[in-house]
Amino acid sequence: MNNEELKARARVMKALASPVRLKIVDELSRGDRCICELQPLFPMNKSTLSRHVAELKNVGIVGERREGVRCYLKLLTPCVLSMFDCTMRVIRAEAKRQADVANAGKSTKP
Repeated sequence: MNNEELKARARVMKALASPVRLKIVDELSRGDRCICELQPLFPMNKSTLSRHVAELKNVGIVGERREGVRCYLKLLTPCVLSMFDCTMRVIRAEAKRQADVANAGKSTKP
């Protein structure tokens, strides 16, 4: 993999490195949503939410379409959801590893 590919991957990962953006992607996994529908789910003002959406748009994860005054967001690359599944497998495997280490330590004590 060349350096430009590595940088491009890092940009995508950086765009996803926010709980707010992960929640936006999760919400869009269930279908297109107006940004006005997302707003009540996030304890922030509209401009801050729009900046988070812009980060996802800049890397090609999210797109938008306008209908009158409404802006509807769409998940352009649903394949990103498989990365979420992989992430949860990593988290579970690490939790199991830590539990195994803790249990091994308990069984060796007199």
